[in-house]
Amino acid sequence: MDAVNILSTKGLTKTYGGIKANTDIDFALPKGKTMALIGPNGAGKSTFVGMLCGRIAATSGDVFFEGQNINALPAHKRISLGIAYTFQITSVFAGLSLHENVALAARRRLGSDVTAVDAKVADVLARVGLMDRADQIAGDLSYGHQRLLEIAMGLAQDPRLFILDEPTQGLADSEIASFIDLINSLAGETTILLIEHNMDVVMKTAAYITVLNFGEILAAGTPEEIHANEAVQAAYLGTTTDA
Repeated sequence: MDAVNILSTKGLTKTYGGIKANTDIDFALPKGKTMALIGPNGAGKSTFVGMLCGRIAATSGDVFFEGQNINALPAHKRISLGIAYTFQITSVFAGLSLHENVALAARRRLGSDVTAVDAKVADVLARVGLMDRADQIAGDLSYGHQRLLEIAMGLAQDPRLFILDEPTQGLADSEIASFIDLINSLAGETTILLIEHNMDVVMKTAAYITVLNFGEILAAGTPEEIHANEAVQAAYLGTTTDA
């Protein structure tokens, strides 16, 4: 990974009551690439991502974004730097329309320019395949479509780094195929960190993969390198497809 890194960590550690959820993680995410973060249940993926986003305070270690130490920055400040993320559990505004949900996100960057906001809303809803539902109330969507709406809300912010936590959960097979196309269309446009349990999605979208196990990095490399790694096979790929 000789590319410039948009985000990195040094010795990142999180301890809960003497139990380490993450231990001394040194991590690097190349700018403009898609990286997948995988590992068995309980591997520490959610804790690690929480520390990247600022929702969880690190016990020790550092997080750097575009060369800046962001340890002291809360989540909303990290968003303002250009970090957007979706959760495992959807966090849309159920009582608002799809258009209104995405418009709220777009205004973070575009302010009160109605024309620009409307254009951005139309663009990202079309990209995730929801343009024909723009006036529908978000709470009436299926779970899978709410996941797509949340992705649209992230894209509306034109993030420098987009973290997606199990985005294909609840999607139909046809929607997963469209999601793969969407992620690949974003290559070079933004940097993506994908926490994903579907290994077909991982292998078809990620330029690099990092594997967590027992709160530590087990391996990192290209999809081909990870697939051939015997330690990864033993700990993860050979026994389960659940990330």
